Amino acid sequence: MPLAHVQPPFRRLAGLILGSLALLAAAPATAELELHPRLQTSLPAIFPGMSAERLNVTEIAPPPELPLTIDLTLRANNLWDRLRNGFAMADLNDELVLHYQQWYQNRPEALRRMIERSRPYLHHIVEELEIRGMPTELALLPMVESSFNPMAHSPAAASGLWQFIPATGKRFKLEQNWWQDERRDVMASTSAALDYLQTIYDMHGDWHLALASYNWGEGAVKRAIEKNEARGLPTDYPNLTMPKETRHYVPKLQALKNIIGNPETFARLGLPFIANQPYLATAAAPRPMDVKIAARLANMTLEEFRHLNPSHNRPVIKADTPVVLPADRVDTFNENLANHQAPLTQWQAYAVKSAERVGEIAARFGVSTAELAQVNGLPGNVRLAAGSKLLVPGSANQDGLQRMLGMESSPAIIQPEPKARGKKGKLTAKKTSAKNTAKGSRPVSKAKPVSSKKAPAKKPQKK
Repeated sequence: MPLAHVQPPFRRLAGLILGSLALLAAAPATAELELHPRLQTSLPAIFPGMSAERLNVTEIAPPPELPLTIDLTLRANNLWDRLRNGFAMADLNDELVLHYQQWYQNRPEALRRMIERSRPYLHHIVEELEIRGMPTELALLPMVESSFNPMAHSPAAASGLWQFIPATGKRFKLEQNWWQDERRDVMASTSAALDYLQTIYDMHGDWHLALASYNWGEGAVKRAIEKNEARGLPTDYPNLTMPKETRHYVPKLQALKNIIGNPETFARLGLPFIANQPYLATAAAPRPMDVKIAARLANMTLEEFRHLNPSHNRPVIKADTPVVLPADRVDTFNENLANHQAPLTQWQAYAVKSAERVGEIAARFGVSTAELAQVNGLPGNVRLAAGSKLLVPGSANQDGLQRMLGMESSPAIIQPEPKARGKKGKLTAKKTSAKNTAKGSRPVSKAKPVSSKKAPAKKPQKK
């Protein structure tokens, strides 16, 4: 018999069932459903409400079909999902990673506080990374650098979320002057940090080496690589000889990536949800503006405003300088600014005509000595030389303020203490130690001058 005519048993059974269903469909609606005696006796006794003469037919809906792929173009509501979707760095697995992962997991309260501090900044950083096509786990780097504290300052003079030292900050165009330190500016420092990270990645072609360079310096990493090459050793991150801080640097970031990248661990630790929507925006005034007035125009407390704008060293912001605001306050700020008729600053310039102390000037303008010294970045009630310029309360001398705003360094000149008068009316210098003597000159010794002739050598005595 030809093979095509051989029907498998299941096909014959399917045909039998379909034929039976067709006969049932053709029967009258009121007809009783009669079952074969074998089928009647096979009904289990655990269904007492079910008659053997009649079966209740229930339609079971098929399960919904799931998509075969995930559409990453759809906007995630959770910023953490967006962050995880952009992870692109090779994972590092070693004992240090495990150590720091356990360390963070054993301190969930500290981890939650750090994430809460990241809330205003994280969306902006993730968006900047995506625009540049960089791995989004780099958005977690400020957790390692500064715990997301924009006012963080290290003993090595590194400052801000991304912990720029002064030289590297200047290299990447971050202004550092008497008025402002952009290393603490969230948006400016983020742009500079991503420029720097991309530069050192292009140098090494490896993100772990780029991170080591960010912490240790690209020159130091390059020399470590060259040393391993000369010895015929591997030149990847785990095999380089480096300081302890740099050795622990990448494992800390990897540990945070492992925790945040695992939704189950994230939920178990109760880490905060962050919405995937912009939090920050910028606005600017065409004239100099006080920090306090800017906060009032945005309907923010002074503390809230300073938290988002920690880069300003003085109470006055230069004209056309972007200020960082919550995205939902920009319209309020612009509307209030347009309707603001009073002066935008309550500080003016004061020129010192003859030497006087800060306390004397403060008393003249009705402000405390401590406040005036703090506003002008002075160490205390120092004596100022003629020609010094200060910020003092008032709005009369706005032309002088404009000239002050153009100065990069402090316009105050601290004058040395005057010399005290001796008994005979002559001016004598105050007693000071040699290291504090003006201009590094040495005090004159009263000892007699030593002769330039050598003393004759003594003849050895005979025993």
